[in-house]
Amino acid sequence: MTDSQSEKTLVVPPAHPVAGHSPQGWMNGFLGMIIFSGSLPATRVAVLELDPLFLTAVRAAIAALLALCALLITHQARPTRADLPPLLFVTLGVVIGFPLLTALALQHTTSAHSLVYIGLLPLATAGFGVLRGGERPKPAFWAFSGVGAVLVGAFALSQGSGGAWQGDALMIGAVLLCGLGYAEGAVLSRRIGGWQVISWALVAALPLTLAATWLAAPAGWPAVSGAAWLSLVYVSVFSMWIGFIFWYRGLAQGGIAAVGQLQLLQPFFGLALAGWLLQETVQPMMIAVMAGVVVCVFGAKRFSR
Repeated sequence: MTDSQSEKTLVVPPAHPVAGHSPQGWMNGFLGMIIFSGSLPATRVAVLELDPLFLTAVRAAIAALLALCALLITHQARPTRADLPPLLFVTLGVVIGFPLLTALALQHTTSAHSLVYIGLLPLATAGFGVLRGGERPKPAFWAFSGVGAVLVGAFALSQGSGGAWQGDALMIGAVLLCGLGYAEGAVLSRRIGGWQVISWALVAALPLTLAATWLAAPAGWPAVSGAAWLSLVYVSVFSMWIGFIFWYRGLAQGGIAAVGQLQLLQPFFGLALAGWLLQETVQPMMIAVMAGVVVCVFGAKRFSR
């Protein structure tokens, strides 16, 4: 065997090709973002009639059963031992933490108000990506991050007293956990694939979510409106699973850094849905704050490497 032949035999195609700037990636990412935009308005409708713990558990259990069927049908290999810690963070972040904290927050505030905090999600993801990858951003990165945090904090403090602070605190926790889950999932998706990450994370939590569904199920099953049931179906099937399929496929096809910027549009689409479907008041200050946050996130992204 010649040297050239030997070199050819050692070349192994990567399991997940390096992402390019595919238009399909942008389209899939956009569809994923649109699906996620309806999550908070749908959750708001559901928690008006369903217990937040039950909603969190049952939506994850339903999505996990769908994901398990997909994994079995496609004969996906099980995650290795090295994949388990990142999967745990994904489970804690996007399967349990974010849905539970947002459901609790929406008992104290409107979906329109809570969507302001979603504007910080790309920044939280970038921050955990910095910690996860050991990068050293330029000082301008932290400047933009600080200004964005001040804008959101000032807006939250200007919205009055009462129980609103509880919703604000819960939304901050939800964004931090989701950012952690996104960052860990993005790293892991390079090894086992995007939709596989969320599917295995859902399946890993299935014993817990099934038990929690049973324990938190409403006694006597009081009358629940059709709107609440439809909202439950939406957050279970679309927000918890199908949205991630489009989102991670878009990241793989178009690049994590590039397609990930589409997430900055999510609060605006979410506000439009909240105003249209729930007749919630969208204050001009909310739009102004989110516009400022978007500018800060764009600046932080630019100086993150």
